[in-house]
Amino acid sequence: MIKKIFKFILNTIPRPILIRLSYVARPIMEFLLKGSRFTDPIDGKSFKMFLPYGYGKQRNNVLSPSTLSLERHRLLWLYLNEETDFFTAPKKVLHFAPEQAFYKRFRNQKNLNYITTDLFSPLADVKADICNLPFEDNSYDVILCNHVLEHIPDDTKAMQELYRVLKPGGMGIFQIPQDLSRTTTFSDDSITDEKERAKIFGQYDHVRIYGRDYFNKLRSIGFKVIEEDYTSKISPELVEKYCLAKGEIIPVCFK
Repeated sequence: MIKKIFKFILNTIPRPILIRLSYVARPIMEFLLKGSRFTDPIDGKSFKMFLPYGYGKQRNNVLSPSTLSLERHRLLWLYLNEETDFFTAPKKVLHFAPEQAFYKRFRNQKNLNYITTDLFSPLADVKADICNLPFEDNSYDVILCNHVLEHIPDDTKAMQELYRVLKPGGMGIFQIPQDLSRTTTFSDDSITDEKERAKIFGQYDHVRIYGRDYFNKLRSIGFKVIEEDYTSKISPELVEKYCLAKGEIIPVCFK
């Protein structure tokens, strides 16, 4: 019954309203779903189930009731925490379209000079177009730009701007929704109907489906790219407990 109620809410209430309501609803969801089957590694809280999420066909057990993180957020958190010095070394960080799961936690990290940017997000410190950034060359030690590029018509220009403002030796993580069964990325500007776009691209405001060639496109811009299959380094038991998407690749990019 709880699952059906949450599915109805997520399918009928627009996401901007859901985000505002989440601050009130989270404590209630945490209480109702408290358990031990699944754990959110971001805050360490455990639940009997995670919430369903997704446009159109929803995925079960993917949205954490406490942090509102999805599979990609929890995977990135684990990678940053266990494989990098992101949480310990002084770093100047640029975060595009900052996610709720990370925003306050990164903001409160004393080692981070943390700057957020987006055209529309109320969490953005700097309102900016990713294709024309108001930052100097070689400015940031770390750039996080996750599930953004699939919205950008000129993703080549956006990648060039990311490369320009990243410091030499700096690290960028540019996650995208990706179909690893596709050799090449697919786009079609003639598809303008929102329902059709959602059906073909997975979401009404996506402009392409990235294939395996995404990594080489980043390399063509100048990045050194590590295709990090991080779930293969985690035990199957923890992949299930953290509700991760097995086989998801983290594009770790260096300048």
